[in-house]
Formats: sequence, C-alpha cells, structure tokens
Amino acid sequence: MQRAAAEIGLATSDPEAVARIRRKLIEVADSSERLVEGLLLLSVSDQGLDHHEPVALDALVRSVTAEHTASQQVRDRGITVRTETAPVTVQGDPVLLTHLVHNLVGNALRHNHDGGHVTVTARGRTLEVTNTGPQVPPETVPYLFEPFRRLEERRHARGEGAGLGLSIVASISRAHRAHIDAEANADGGLTVRVVFPTPDGGS
Repeated sequence: MQRAAAEIGLATSDPEAVARIRRKLIEVADSSERLVEGLLLLSVSDQGLDHHEPVALDALVRSVTAEHTASQQVRDRGITVRTETAPVTVQGDPVLLTHLVHNLVGNALRHNHDGGHVTVTARGRTLEVTNTGPQVPPETVPYLFEPFRRLEERRHARGEGAGLGLSIVASISRAHRAHIDAEANADGGLTVRVVFPTPDGGS
C-alpha cells in the first residue's frame, strides 16, 4: 500500500492530492508500526520472565487508566472511565504489566460505543476490566485471545488495532503464571479478569 501510494499517488503536481497521499502514507506507517510492536511484544512475553520485582498493581492501574482517560479520543466519544483499586502488590515485570493494563483498557475503549463506560478494578490480586459495547456471542469469547482474532471484520479504520491486544494480554498473563478469563456481558461488551498468583505461587 505504501509503495502504490508513493509511486502512483505522488506522480502528480496537485498539492491537494499530494497532501492526501501524505496523510495516507502516515496512517499506513503508523499501522505497520503498531503491528510490528505488537508482534515483538508477543514474542517477548511468550519467552517468559527474565526479570521480576514487586509491582504495585493498584498504582499502575490508576496511572495507565488516567493516561487513557486524558486522551482526546475518549473525551470526544464521551466514554466514562471509572477506576476502583485497593492496595495490591504482585511479582512481575513492570514493563510487561504496564503493557497488559494498557492493552486491556485500550481494548475496552476501542470496542465500545459513544457515551459508553469502562470500569477498571484492581483488588485482591484480581484485575478486572468491564466495558459496554456491541453484543459478543459467548461462543466467540475464547477465540478473542488468539492472535489476529477480531469480533468484527477488519475495516482499516484509523487507530484500528492489528488483532493482537488480547493475545498479548494472555501471553503476559501466562508469563506471570496468572489466570485469565473473559465473559460476554448480557447487555453488551466484555468483562476480562486476570488473577495473579499469591507470593507463594498459589492461586
């Protein structure tokens, strides 16, 4: 797509056409970058943990959620984000855990409707993210953790993910010996839970 846009679209002296192709090239480059970053992160998390340390999950959740809430896209769509946390510390890689929370919250916002809401809860070694949104057929839920799986057909919309979000969450969860599951909400949307092991390795 980049090559076609450059070779065909830029073979013109029309300033408006050049500006339009420039925007398209940037969009495609951004999409490619997200895909490569997602694949690299999936590869890293699948290898397990080389480093782990105590991570304040509640503080991490508040920080990541606040970052998403401050985005212009969330404000424009009128999505309400609520965070409920209690002090909880887990053993893990802080970088991977940050990606896990980012992907869960980002997925809940992306697959939502205007004026919807997202609730992010971290307490008792359980991280739970619930969102409103389209109806999710219960039988499709297990497949959402597989790479490149989407509930809806790819539309190539601006900011659309590569279908790696929940597979990365599942991979990072496995690396931390955490249990992950999801269920379709009766009124639409999805609830995803990640339960981290106790310090002695128990469930």
